[in-house]
Amino acid sequence: MKILVSDKLAEEGINILRDVGEFKVDVKIGLQPEDLRKVIKDYNAIIVRSATKVTADVIREAEKLRVIGRAGVGLDNVDLFAATEKGIVVMNAPAGNTISTCEHTMSMLVALARNIPQANSSVKRGEWKRSKFMGVELYKKTLGIVGLGRIGTEVAKRALSFGMKVVAFDPYLSNEVGKTLGIEMVELEQLLRIADFITLHTPLTENTRHLISNEEFALMKQGVRIVNCARGGIIDEEALIKAIRQGKVAGASLDVFEKEPPPSEYELLKLDNIITTPHLGASTEEAQINVAVEIAECVRDYLLGRGIRNSANYPQIEPEVYKILAPYINLAEQLGNFSSQLTKGRPKMVSIQYSGGISQHNVAPITMALVKGFLTPILKESVNFVNARSLAEARGLKVKETRLSSEEEFVNLISVRIVTDEETRQIWATLSPNRQPRIVKIDDFYVELSPRGNLIVIKNWDRPGIIGNLGTLLGEHNINIAGMTFGRKEPGGEAISVLNVDSPISSELLEKIKNIDNIQSVKLIELGG
Repeated sequence: MKILVSDKLAEEGINILRDVGEFKVDVKIGLQPEDLRKVIKDYNAIIVRSATKVTADVIREAEKLRVIGRAGVGLDNVDLFAATEKGIVVMNAPAGNTISTCEHTMSMLVALARNIPQANSSVKRGEWKRSKFMGVELYKKTLGIVGLGRIGTEVAKRALSFGMKVVAFDPYLSNEVGKTLGIEMVELEQLLRIADFITLHTPLTENTRHLISNEEFALMKQGVRIVNCARGGIIDEEALIKAIRQGKVAGASLDVFEKEPPPSEYELLKLDNIITTPHLGASTEEAQINVAVEIAECVRDYLLGRGIRNSANYPQIEPEVYKILAPYINLAEQLGNFSSQLTKGRPKMVSIQYSGGISQHNVAPITMALVKGFLTPILKESVNFVNARSLAEARGLKVKETRLSSEEEFVNLISVRIVTDEETRQIWATLSPNRQPRIVKIDDFYVELSPRGNLIVIKNWDRPGIIGNLGTLLGEHNINIAGMTFGRKEPGGEAISVLNVDSPISSELLEKIKNIDNIQSVKLIELGG
């Protein structure tokens, strides 16, 4: 079997592959896209970092490719949908750079508090201006951590050893888990109001893009300091520039930017109280070895039939069983994703019930898929089929699974009950006669909707004219309705309307929809496929 390593990878990882007699490993760094498309047809596996783009065009030419390995966490440079369609397993190495990024965050935090880079440059210019670089102590200050995953948790441990008070916002972590770490879990608005230092550790998603912008800066303490070693785009950089110039933000340490590398004339780089590094969070010798070894072992084991680990798109199932379960795995992942976006509050429990013929099979892979779908909107590429259950457990999210052999209202049914600190929701899903995913009930309302693309979920009073007004408004904004379903308990009472639309809905249009007479609430849901 042939393996292509197309980005610089630590020798420790390459040697793991070369030690297998059945493998032939080619290291070809710096391939241009057209060259990669030409050679990929000969390889069973490819291992990349961030430079190589494994696009749909590349995957289309991959005749023998079975696995794509990403030595790192992010999968922005891999077309996951195209790989999945072609049956190619995509793996990453989510744990290898945890300590490296954590330590870089702490370095940036200390440097920010004590003006170390600025003072260093001053002394090297022959100056001795001690008073100019007066700093602040971390001791007894409040650190707000946005996103308490692997890296955020490690940062919290180290901040506590500095004598800091640590508060955190993570919608997928229970208050009980926070307490065991010595951390107070708070809502984002409260964190912004009380933190002296703020550090960000979330993936970049549509929900987290510009999570910190003008409105959020306005809530912060005067003189707050901010660290971002996660992803560029979580902070609205223009808003940050404004907040620094106004004195609201005393300083910021940035390892990542909205555009990398940032333009040399970028105004942000001209501000003295901004500390910058060129995306060095994972740039330690140890981290590079760790991710190389981790991904090499995963790829080796998969090619040798020893199982699948750290897969972003595929559970471990025997081929014969997979043929039966595949459509239910897809259904469950979409159901989880839909339920996660529909439900308000901090989730405490996901209770899944299988009924009918599907309950006679091993439903563990389906449960994994549902939990993965549920966690994906917030954790993005950090969650996969393998780690979904453990990530849920680490966040205090209880996952319950029950099976009923008897048929309920549908021949095969997956129902999920979500319990949060604000509400309880129940959603039912099944397969259509042509084995396509369908959501058939939301709480007490029977519906018939396809969980894919862009959806508008509306709770409304059952009154004449609502759909006409909604259709007119969407038409005025050139939004095409691809599908529509309605559900109600009784004429004139509460109802639910769900629309599949062909285009994303802007925040401005969302407000207009909310203002239509007899509409109680509107929720936008974005699903893949």
